[in-house]
Amino acid sequence: MRNKQEQGFTLIELIAGIVVIAIVTLVVTTGLGQLFRQSVDPWQQVRATEVGQSLMNEVMARRFDESSNVGNQYLRCSEDGAKDCTVPDPCPTDGSTPNAEEAQRSQFDDVDDYNGLILDGAELSGSSTNRYKGFKASICVRDVESRTNQLKTVTVTVTTPQDESIEFSAIKGNW
Repeated sequence: MRNKQEQGFTLIELIAGIVVIAIVTLVVTTGLGQLFRQSVDPWQQVRATEVGQSLMNEVMARRFDESSNVGNQYLRCSEDGAKDCTVPDPCPTDGSTPNAEEAQRSQFDDVDDYNGLILDGAELSGSSTNRYKGFKASICVRDVESRTNQLKTVTVTVTTPQDESIEFSAIKGNW
């Protein structure tokens, strides 16, 4: 027959063991949480860069101004015989596009049309997969202070789900 002291653990020993395991688990998961955040940030930055570069390419592919002559590339706005270039309105923050003569983004034909445009994750994905869930993008077009109204600054700001903003800027010239 076995002795009573050799039969197993007491209740106090079991509770003490569970408490020790809980403390160790808490310390380990707290440390891993920081590693998780550090591993997600670069991934989101890459996604934001994809979005920003794609939008910047889309905007920069459009003509300089609504008054630019499409048929004759040698006649630009604000030159002899051409209409004056338009100056974009201040960039709105409500998602309205005050300079857009077209109703839909697919019909935008000059950089001013994009002024004030705000897109969310579903609109950025362009498909049902929503791979940019939680991302936002905004576009602002400003006239560069110049005597001849020949330059516009295009700024695309992409915000990640962690509220980190990444900004892309380019200058579109009237030439």
